[in-house]
Amino acid sequence: MQKYLFKDIQLVNEGKIEVLDLLTNGERIEKIGKQLENTNNAIEINGEGKFLLPGAIDDQVHFREPGLTHKADIYTESKAAVAGGVTSFMEMPNTIPNALTINLLEDKYAIAAQNSLANYSFFMGVSNTNAAEVLQTNKFAEDICGVKIFMGASTGNMLVDNYGTLEKIFRESELLIATHCEDEKIIKENYQRIKQEKGILSAADHPLVRDDNACYESSLAAIQIAKKYNTRLHILHISTEKELQLFGNMFPLKDKRITAEVCVHHLHFTADDYQRLGYKIKCNPAIKAPQNKEALWKGLLDDRLDVIATDHAPHLLSEKEGDYEHAHAGLPLVQHPLLLMLHYYKQGKISIEKIVEKMSHAPAECFQIKDRGYIREGYFADLVLVDLGQSSTVTKENILYKCGWSPLEGFTFPATITHTFVNGRMVYGNGIWDESIKGKRLKFNPRNR
Repeated sequence: MQKYLFKDIQLVNEGKIEVLDLLTNGERIEKIGKQLENTNNAIEINGEGKFLLPGAIDDQVHFREPGLTHKADIYTESKAAVAGGVTSFMEMPNTIPNALTINLLEDKYAIAAQNSLANYSFFMGVSNTNAAEVLQTNKFAEDICGVKIFMGASTGNMLVDNYGTLEKIFRESELLIATHCEDEKIIKENYQRIKQEKGILSAADHPLVRDDNACYESSLAAIQIAKKYNTRLHILHISTEKELQLFGNMFPLKDKRITAEVCVHHLHFTADDYQRLGYKIKCNPAIKAPQNKEALWKGLLDDRLDVIATDHAPHLLSEKEGDYEHAHAGLPLVQHPLLLMLHYYKQGKISIEKIVEKMSHAPAECFQIKDRGYIREGYFADLVLVDLGQSSTVTKENILYKCGWSPLEGFTFPATITHTFVNGRMVYGNGIWDESIKGKRLKFNPRNR
């Protein structure tokens, strides 16, 4: 049972930055205070000038296992996550086979138990025909993060456009429902019109095909059904100024029944970047015109947007090439979200306290995760040590994604993540890894989330 004692560290937690000491004991935080004595042979870490944050919780990743392990797997992507200060993740069901049954879902948990360096959970997938199976998750509310519904095109048999199925799931699920909201009919109409006008589409046409209206109409439909049944709804990757009309900030997060996520790429890139990066930044929903980015930042800071995530979705570079119809949609991002937000902190766009709120506290609250997301005595010691006096640059040599590339290559962050602790174990420290113990399955409070 390893123990660590952080001395004189700037601890960022629950809206405050305080210079404190922190003692871990085994998997958990034992003591937080001033001038703690090392009476238990703990390994001391001098935190002077550094910041200690709760580990980030990424509520939307695609780690591609099983079925697509030529581009990513749970081991490689969880390792990248830990290097980036992400200590827990929730992974999506559009693997091969799609996670549309309890047994297939549990297969993914078994893989993670053997291979994941971070803590983990997996969403149950929904199709037009598996409502009865999905509702079996009500029996396992403590063990599954939520139910995922693609209200837009997706991999395999996962586009849910049957309103009977939607109503049944929204009415009867006791788990949080997370939705990908884009209206398939609007997308198809846009594509046909632009194809007829131009003949050949480019990367810059992507936000015109998957436009503001496609996102807004689908998000509106999800919200209307959720309000009808008082469903706990979490809308993923909001990407438009128009959608922000649907969300209010008048309630504390703990009282919201409908919450929203924004992803780092929609806070960083705009449609102007297609000229430079092309299909490397093709993703669904699309990165759109600059006014959307500015609106998303405003919505994040005024709490209409509750959670920052990545939607990490790696593909081989060869799969990102070719024409519009064949270039895959998705960006690898899970190694760099915290560093990217610290870049915006240095620019004066957001405080460190707000970063921690949106990347650690809020995901824990939204999903009712047990004993994580905060730096509190008795909580799991998922901790990230950050040096804001040391810069770091994204290069091919230090990218840990199995796909081997990043849309942020060449970007220099004004900070470095020096250590990441998962369940009290220093899994990553100054480039040295301890992979002897794997992450844990996340547990959730059983009330309707």
